[in-house]
Amino acid sequence: MLVEMKHIYKSFANNHVLKDVSLRINEGEICALLGENGAGKSTLMNILGGIHQPDKGDIYLDGNKVVFDGPAHPINLGICFIHQELNLINDLPIYENIFLESEYKSGFRRVKHTYMIQETQKIFERMGVDLDPRTLVKNLDSSYKQIIEICRAVIMEASVIIMDEPTTSLTDSEIERVFAMMERLKEQNVGIIFISHKLKEVMEVCDRYTVLRDGKMVSEGQVADVTTKDLARYMVGYDVRTDKLVREREKGAEVLRAEQLTCEQKFRDISFSVYEGEVVGFTGLLGDGRSELFQTIFGADKITSGKLYLHDKEVKIRSTMDAIKHGIGYLPRNRKENAIIKDMDIVENSAIASWEKYARWGIIQHAVHKEKLSELQKTLKIRMGNYSNNITSLSGGNQQKVVLAKWLSTNPKVLVLDNPTQGVDVGAKEDIYDIILRLADEGIAVIILSSEATEILRLCNRTYVMYHGHLQGELTGEEMNEQTMMELATGGAASISVS
Repeated sequence: MLVEMKHIYKSFANNHVLKDVSLRINEGEICALLGENGAGKSTLMNILGGIHQPDKGDIYLDGNKVVFDGPAHPINLGICFIHQELNLINDLPIYENIFLESEYKSGFRRVKHTYMIQETQKIFERMGVDLDPRTLVKNLDSSYKQIIEICRAVIMEASVIIMDEPTTSLTDSEIERVFAMMERLKEQNVGIIFISHKLKEVMEVCDRYTVLRDGKMVSEGQVADVTTKDLARYMVGYDVRTDKLVREREKGAEVLRAEQLTCEQKFRDISFSVYEGEVVGFTGLLGDGRSELFQTIFGADKITSGKLYLHDKEVKIRSTMDAIKHGIGYLPRNRKENAIIKDMDIVENSAIASWEKYARWGIIQHAVHKEKLSELQKTLKIRMGNYSNNITSLSGGNQQKVVLAKWLSTNPKVLVLDNPTQGVDVGAKEDIYDIILRLADEGIAVIILSSEATEILRLCNRTYVMYHGHLQGELTGEEMNEQTMMELATGGAASISVS
């Protein structure tokens, strides 16, 4: 099915979100829809998904003009929207999620479970998916949850699928699984709109691109004709830095030291040190154990054996509150599930880790937290409306900055950032990099956990590489390059000593 959106305008009050935007999706192609947060991507797709009506402009399906009268209308015409926040019920099996709200029933209104299981299995075979339809969704990893959403679109006979940031919280191997599914859909003449901030993925999987900036379409064309640097420039309106940002520093005092830390089944015999003003990376592949290591250091799990030192004094951290009191902050990798509280406003989200620090006689000091956020808003360049707005009113990049503000309010000596730029646009990513370097300049020991080699190489003074719960090597200077990092991350040996 050919989808054309022509000369679309949309405003909310005095906010002109879309200004004369046109978009074309051909059958059997993957088209990237790119732009910074706030560029208008979501509004444009919400119009195509029947959630909003355009103020001006038209939509054509195979040359025929259509006017959607609600979200169900485009679905019935073959357009499915897979949102970034997946609409799955963890406590139901796969087949019930796939047929949710469209269950097959007998003449006696009884649900035909066996039939739905069989139909789900047929879809899996068609799409090359090796899953038992009766498996509970909560037992699936993130990539398979994405695949279930895709299969639900296939069973609805979708001709066009909108995929909003489908790889944000996935590992490299999980991403490859989703990309393989997208290629299968493409072979079956399904058109895909791929919304992503990960430009390397766009280059890998997409055929065409369209870039929005400030509500206008600023560029479109074939992906084969551009580079990631070109796309980043179209998105932000200027050349985005790709240079190495790490700054050489005199080694300060040791802040954190681990000696032979072990947490059975997660990691074993880990030893490392981090110093004041350093940016230290921890990297690896799926199952390397780096997140589990620092979650344990942060008090979320119990250390089986080994010792932990802060400022050369042994400490026993038994809870996350203990960690905060000892000056450790931890920004988790999954912002939506573990970092923000969706039902709280911006100030509350920025203050929750420091309530006790600023409390008076056990009473939360809201005015103090608002004043603290006001200071950090300028430092972190947080774009927001009213402080009392819900945290979900902010873009992904600004949510991440609020989470950073939460930890900076605790005055940490060690700040662990697990995938700090996950799901943020290229402009916000550069802002976060500047913040990280500034924190290091102020003497904070910053630890970055990331699978992105370019992020590690641009920011970090040193890098530890993990493999299956073991520390495989420590890299510095010229040894710290993408090839050596990958060699260690896949279990290979290198002529490198481990601290």
